[in-house]
Amino acid sequence: MASDVRVSAPTEERHPGTTGIDTASTLEILTLMNDADRTVPDAVAEVLPELALLVDHAVEAIRAGGHVHYFGAGTSGRLAVLDAAELLPTFNVPPGLFVAHHAGGPAALVSAVENVEDDVELGLAEASTLTSHDIAIGFTASGRTPFVQGALIGARERGARTALVTANPGAELAAYADHLLAPETGAEILTGSTRLKAGTAQKLVLNAFSTAVMIRLGRTWSNLMVDVVATNAKLRGRVVRILQEASGASETDARAALEASGGQLKPALLSLLAGVTVADAAAALSAHGDSVAVALSSLAT
Repeated sequence: MASDVRVSAPTEERHPGTTGIDTASTLEILTLMNDADRTVPDAVAEVLPELALLVDHAVEAIRAGGHVHYFGAGTSGRLAVLDAAELLPTFNVPPGLFVAHHAGGPAALVSAVENVEDDVELGLAEASTLTSHDIAIGFTASGRTPFVQGALIGARERGARTALVTANPGAELAAYADHLLAPETGAEILTGSTRLKAGTAQKLVLNAFSTAVMIRLGRTWSNLMVDVVATNAKLRGRVVRILQEASGASETDARAALEASGGQLKPALLSLLAGVTVADAAAALSAHGDSVAVALSSLAT
């Protein structure tokens, strides 16, 4: 029989279609999970207009010397840490440009640390270094995690723009956010297990947010990752292939351009695309926000 106990967040409601999951076959369990997961992208699609605004503000903030800070606990915090960590190898992002603050620190990434997510003061302390140039994004499936509340309060006190990513459209912490991103993922197949649909939605939001910011900052050319420094033989081989794919140059010419640029992919690529020296390519990139597309346009005119 379904419970009539009142809950305070959609993620804590019982899913009416999975009450018999404990006696289902393995394939039935997996099918129930897959059916539930299929609803997540559509939920995320509903918040894309607000996410686009956040991306644009983040790009402006970074160009003005600001940073992006993620705040979360549990699954939400771990996903934020993962996203920030992957930006360095993927886009050669400078350390500190994206900072993930996980309640309880590194120890809480692999095991639970008691009470840290319920500590408002800890969140306030984590946000104490933010400035008015920064972006603060809180992640909490329930929309009420005290650590995230403290972080958003602290960020606002310092003039930072704030956002909340949650699976609860009626989140209490929405009051502290300039941007509310609340994909309505609803009840989990296992009641309250927010590492499932809610976690998947947060991962999709993180993927979309950070990737769009990197693209807008000019760290890609077409759909290729070109903000890479070739520091070893494996990476040099990968970079040469990117240069060939992007410019149509021969392997010999691509390697020569890469060598002339000191292993810097973007000036080597622009040199090949525009038919200019690597030095002129580097100067054009410096003058146009390090964007290959903008620099190429300037050289063409």
